[in-house]
Amino acid sequence: MQIDKNTVKKIALLSRLELDEKESELYSSQLAAILSYIDKLNEIDTKDVLPTSHVLSTLKNVFRKDSLKSSLDAADALSNAPSKEGDFFKVPQVIEGK
Repeated sequence: MQIDKNTVKKIALLSRLELDEKESELYSSQLAAILSYIDKLNEIDTKDVLPTSHVLSTLKNVFRKDSLKSSLDAADALSNAPSKEGDFFKVPQVIEGK
């Protein structure tokens, strides 16, 4: 599959990326090479390959034992805070409201 500069520019616009002319040319050739490789993979006969959820057949979760540890008290947690109010971090308001 061939990817031209116009397709790359459209993808960049949708992705909110600013690309110059040199980058558009570079990415169009790189994307074309990637899609060409994917086309080669599509030629492989996979009718006898069972679907899998993971490539490793021996995959298993490894759990550690839970152990109780003491946590920071509020004074230690807030010791480096630039602004605090009581036992809480004070941050600038980001949502308009009452």
